[in-house]
Amino acid sequence: MLALRLARGSRPLVQVRRLLVAAACAGTGFLLLYVLAGATAHPAGSFPRLLWALVPFAVTVQFAVAVARTDPAARPREGLDAAGLGPVRIMFVAALSTAVACTLGSALALAAFLHLRGDLAGLPFDGAGASLLHADRPLPVAAALTLVALLPLAASVATALALRPHPPLAPQTALPWGIAVTACGLAVEAYAGLGGAGMPAGWALTAVGLSLAGPGLAYACGALVQSVRPGALRLLAGRALQEDAPRLGRPLGVLCAVGAGALTAVALRDRGGFAVPLGPLTGPACALVVLCAGATLLTCAVEVRQDRSASRRTLRDLGTPGSVLRTAAVVRAAALVAVCGPVVWGVAQLTSLALTR
Repeated sequence: MLALRLARGSRPLVQVRRLLVAAACAGTGFLLLYVLAGATAHPAGSFPRLLWALVPFAVTVQFAVAVARTDPAARPREGLDAAGLGPVRIMFVAALSTAVACTLGSALALAAFLHLRGDLAGLPFDGAGASLLHADRPLPVAAALTLVALLPLAASVATALALRPHPPLAPQTALPWGIAVTACGLAVEAYAGLGGAGMPAGWALTAVGLSLAGPGLAYACGALVQSVRPGALRLLAGRALQEDAPRLGRPLGVLCAVGAGALTAVALRDRGGFAVPLGPLTGPACALVVLCAGATLLTCAVEVRQDRSASRRTLRDLGTPGSVLRTAAVVRAAALVAVCGPVVWGVAQLTSLALTR
């Protein structure tokens, strides 16, 4: 009940972010139901399609967690401890709010899927979606409800784990592990080749490796900005980037993985070896992944900006012009692009070589 009251009293921008989470969950839920319906018609190739469907599932969960972290209801406030709303209780409130938004999206996905199949009230659009969704085959009710409930459950658990009190880790500690996991993913892709379940498994390992390496890459960007006789502007930009590396690094690494996957898909298509793993919904699924990954990075940037508001006020009180702060933000963004761009290109080239050896 408290989570619902906090959700109702939130600002419009916060409500928009929650609606975006619900929309992403609706798209992912519809995709999972589509894979389930395809498995009833063609059980032989259902496992690779399920693995590919887990990609938008993972980025949707990540987006839901990022939105929960920026939610004002998930931030400790003065005086709430006396009312019994400490960090642990706030963590559960944020998890419940995330579950509500994701459940709304999953319910909309289920309703739209059943409506397009004609299971609710006739066939819309002259039955155009009936064959695509395999309306001639019965849909397993238990499996469909399980898939619908899986996304809210995973998002709420991930939110609770992300918001639990824990000591921060140095960004450089995970960089070697990220490089190692990325190399393992490339090795799996080279062994499996095009098609089958090995390709999505290898790409998933590569994405996890880049996500682990992301904080280290962001920290290295900050060090690069401060190198070779830095002035006040570059020191401000570089140290701020190093401080924000633990929060910006993971979504930055995921976005790098998405970019590398897109470049690999283009390269494989030009070589005549590009497959369509999810059939007609491959394009919408790719668009969902790109939008969720980009929205997650922007949401984390909003979180970083909120946490640095006190520092910005202090700098302005000391007489720092607003143009200096804006220029420092541009320098940070340019450094991230300059470092992550070659990483994306290199991983895409290695992936293409691994798949077409």
